[in-house]
Amino acid sequence: MIESFISLAFYLSTAITFFILLLPSQYALKRSTAHNVPTEPKTAVQILVLGDIGRSPRMQYHALSIAKAGGRVEIIGYHESEVHPDISADPRISIVALPPHPACLQTSNKLLFLICGPLKVLFQVGCLWWTLAYRTRPVKWLLVQNPPSIPTLAVSSLTCYLRHTNLLIDWHNFGYSILALKLGKGHPLVKLSKWYEKTFGRYATAHLCVTTVMASVLKKEFLLEAPILPLHDRPANHFRPILDDTVRQKFLLSLPEAAPVQPLITSGALRVLVSSTSWTADEDFSVLIDALCRYSELAETTMPELPQVLAIITGKGPQKEMYIKQIADLEGAGKLRKVTIRTAWLTTNDYAQLLASASLGVSLHTSSSGVDLPMKVVDMFGAGLPVVGWNRFEAWPELVTEGVNGRGFGSPDELVEELVELFGDTTKLDQLRLGAQKESTRRWDDEWNPVAGKLLELV
Repeated sequence: MIESFISLAFYLSTAITFFILLLPSQYALKRSTAHNVPTEPKTAVQILVLGDIGRSPRMQYHALSIAKAGGRVEIIGYHESEVHPDISADPRISIVALPPHPACLQTSNKLLFLICGPLKVLFQVGCLWWTLAYRTRPVKWLLVQNPPSIPTLAVSSLTCYLRHTNLLIDWHNFGYSILALKLGKGHPLVKLSKWYEKTFGRYATAHLCVTTVMASVLKKEFLLEAPILPLHDRPANHFRPILDDTVRQKFLLSLPEAAPVQPLITSGALRVLVSSTSWTADEDFSVLIDALCRYSELAETTMPELPQVLAIITGKGPQKEMYIKQIADLEGAGKLRKVTIRTAWLTTNDYAQLLASASLGVSLHTSSSGVDLPMKVVDMFGAGLPVVGWNRFEAWPELVTEGVNGRGFGSPDELVEELVELFGDTTKLDQLRLGAQKESTRRWDDEWNPVAGKLLELV
């Protein structure tokens, strides 16, 4: 018995010794050899996204701003879709791709989730640890997107401690509030997730967050003592208004999704509605579908003066196929005669041009926490596109000024009223567009430099 214990202790101590010896050294700023960068960077930053980098615009904007200010950046995440073209072209930015988790661990079933969820987390823990501790060099700052919180915050906290790296958490939302959408607020895993998020959030050197209201929650409820800096989302430079009607019309005519309604675009008898969605539970897309069905009915019966609508929905996500089938069934039943709904996945530049060429943007983001804001609305304002959006959450007024650059709604009926009023009266829509164009002058670098740039000692 004693001999077995001694043998076990020997093997464990040997394994721990190798583990310690293989740990990376503490941070020391070195000359970068990536992309043949000729000059010493001001600082080195890793940006961790436990998701698709191409669908994480805010983190991409962080990388561009850091590189622009003279820093070296490694973006760690899933490299599944196209990233911003300036990232690919910048010699100071490199991408470290995480291996995707096995497809068998992805499920929407609540019971299977309780089994697959922990297995998926274990897989991610291994990938994150190997990437942060061994595949990459020590850096001065690790900027982590939250959520997802599990296992990102725990692994990041440990590697930052061992590498003498400063941990900077960028709070987009709360992981536990998103988990509550699937399991319910009272579920033990949701409560555990909230405790986990609060606990590991305290190991950060500083925090960024997307709203002032969220900063207040982090301070009062999470009891975080490190600096908490609100950094509102702003559009990147490729989102710009298009003021020439001819240019807007030419772009719309070039879209394959607009082929069935090209004569209406040419004649001006069509309004183009754009919505971007991740096709997840925190965006109830049925709200827009119901509203468009009722709009079509009104335009066909009691209000024939209403223009026809082309609704282009962009994005990828788990519920997309379900809604595409629902839309096809409604079209087959004749409930969308005055509305054409198309889905699209566009390049970065084409998406920016679509927003600048459309008539109205729609946001269905309901906010699981009540204190985050939809990035899609920021992009719409950057392109000078007025917005109607779900406004039943606390942080909404931080983004949209009611009646100036957009309007809010809280039900399909209210959304129908907004569509009828704005599409039926171009004067009101034009007034909102002027407000959105004015909002477009507020840019990412103007917000980032005095907040994150100052924190990272780059400006």
